[in-house]
Amino acid sequence: MKTDPEAFIRANTSLMAPPHVPEISLHLASEAHELWLKTEEELEAIGLPPPFWAFAWAGGQGLARYILDHPEMVRGKRVLDFASGSGLVGIAAMMAGAREVTAADIDPWAETAIRLNAKANGILLGFTGADLIGQDIDADIVLAGDVFYDRAFAEALVPWLTRLTGQGILVLVGDPGRSYLPREQLEFCAAYQVPVTRALEDSEIKKTTVWRFGLRS
Repeated sequence: MKTDPEAFIRANTSLMAPPHVPEISLHLASEAHELWLKTEEELEAIGLPPPFWAFAWAGGQGLARYILDHPEMVRGKRVLDFASGSGLVGIAAMMAGAREVTAADIDPWAETAIRLNAKANGILLGFTGADLIGQDIDADIVLAGDVFYDRAFAEALVPWLTRLTGQGILVLVGDPGRSYLPREQLEFCAAYQVPVTRALEDSEIKKTTVWRFGLRS
């Protein structure tokens, strides 16, 4: 890495609460931060992948809200927060009484962001930077926010999640209507109107749905 992740995150974000999950504080970038204005080329020059960890995306906010409002979904369970980003959903799961939570993200910067965010909320999250798609996992429930934004990623993700549900693992998805959401394989759980930043999305409010992956027979 060309720069120190923790120093960079502290300098380019502020500790704030996502609007739909005010119980949680995260190190987030807003329009007031230089990070918001940097181009992809500028980020690459300092060795920084796209900083998905710096924003509270609508799908993650909706899923975190659902978990906090329905703690029985995770209470006492081993949770995998897949494509964790900021760690928002994993933090919500720990607050709701999960036995343990592992945040998974292949971005090495996310590990630092998740550690700082967990500490800010007085909890401890495990972390893995491994690419878990296609792998067996040691968890009772998988939480996945905003993961169906890319065709190739979705095509790899769907068969893996299908296999996990076949093994008895509960998979919950938070999604604001991304292009590659496999609706035919989802069961509705809840819907929310989530405030977001227009610069990231195409509106200031995104209808966000929480789904159970894998239709029950």
